[in-house]
Amino acid sequence: MTNDDTSLNGRLLIAMPQMQDARFQRSVIYMCFHNADGAFGLAINKPVEKLTFPSLLEQLSITPSASDAETLLEQPILLGGPVETGRGFVLHSSDYACESATLRVSDDISLTGTVDALRAMTANPPPRRALFALGYAGWGAGQLESEIQANGWLHCDADPDLVFDNNLESKYTRALDCLGVDIAALSGSSGNA
Repeated sequence: MTNDDTSLNGRLLIAMPQMQDARFQRSVIYMCFHNADGAFGLAINKPVEKLTFPSLLEQLSITPSASDAETLLEQPILLGGPVETGRGFVLHSSDYACESATLRVSDDISLTGTVDALRAMTANPPPRRALFALGYAGWGAGQLESEIQANGWLHCDADPDLVFDNNLESKYTRALDCLGVDIAALSGSSGNA
């Protein structure tokens, strides 16, 4: 984690309405890492179709505790982004950490990319809040900054309630609401002064 004022660590990246890349249309991405070398984030509002959390746990031979089984039935699996879609990541509250595998992104939110975090989601007690994503969104050095300058993305502070909410359909509009932005008033063109 960096304290650089230009870093988007721990913030939300919101696709502009005119986003041409179908993979990112109406995306809300939680930024886990951002510095001069590149950026990494997880889309938090795109469900993976035709894969349920219980079937994923079964494939990995993970048995949830009886008290969490019902809650896990409703846990969506997210498409975190188009890169390495076979790799899983758990974004979770900072009350859980896996030694040498957890990246603390903010005071409230951490990221773990090991199966141990997935097991922790099914343990008793699990992390207070967690979501699971397959794949991630990644940018090379300067790429994200260029996309922002070209009016492709907005960004704002991340509200943990929005990040971890399972109501995926409303996240895009709610993220824009955090900025006080009327989606109809957004322009697809940018200019230079």
